[in-house]
Amino acid sequence: MTSEDDELAAVLPAARAGDETAFRMVYRAQHPALLRYLSVLVGADAEDVASEAWLQIARDLHSFRGDWDGFRGWSATIARHRAMDHLRRTRRRPVSAVPIELVAVDLIAAQDTAEQVLEILGTDDAVALIASLPRDQAEAVMLRAVLGLDAASAGKVLGKRAGAVRTAAYRGCARSPSDFPAL
Repeated sequence: MTSEDDELAAVLPAARAGDETAFRMVYRAQHPALLRYLSVLVGADAEDVASEAWLQIARDLHSFRGDWDGFRGWSATIARHRAMDHLRRTRRRPVSAVPIELVAVDLIAAQDTAEQVLEILGTDDAVALIASLPRDQAEAVMLRAVLGLDAASAGKVLGKRAGAVRTAAYRGCARSPSDFPAL
């Protein structure tokens, strides 16, 4: 456990008790990893699904019992459930895309777009490669490597045994670059 994990474990009870500053710390620590995980599951809709997940996390946090590792697993489980709900909804009601020209006419970037792209290219490429894996492997890799869950916690999120999660994560990480589709 890192010193940051120790600090987050210390503020988690305050967040459960309703302390906004403590909740903000927990959110800032967990949100980026949850967002990357959700982007593998639901792609471009990850932000929307994450907001639904955080609404539920905030609503139910008072009833959570456990340490920081337990919270990471609990929040990943909630995010996964919201992602599965989202996927079921979109399969029932496909949405047609709105042309970007209609939406982005008046948008101006705060910083140079090229700089932003170069800054996040490595992370986006890694997430895109993981997303191209079979779903069980992609989820196992994201839960283990990005969210930092141990095999047992990731297994609880996925409803699988810890050994099955370790195997799926290993198989996902062991794939050669030629096994991935062209991006």
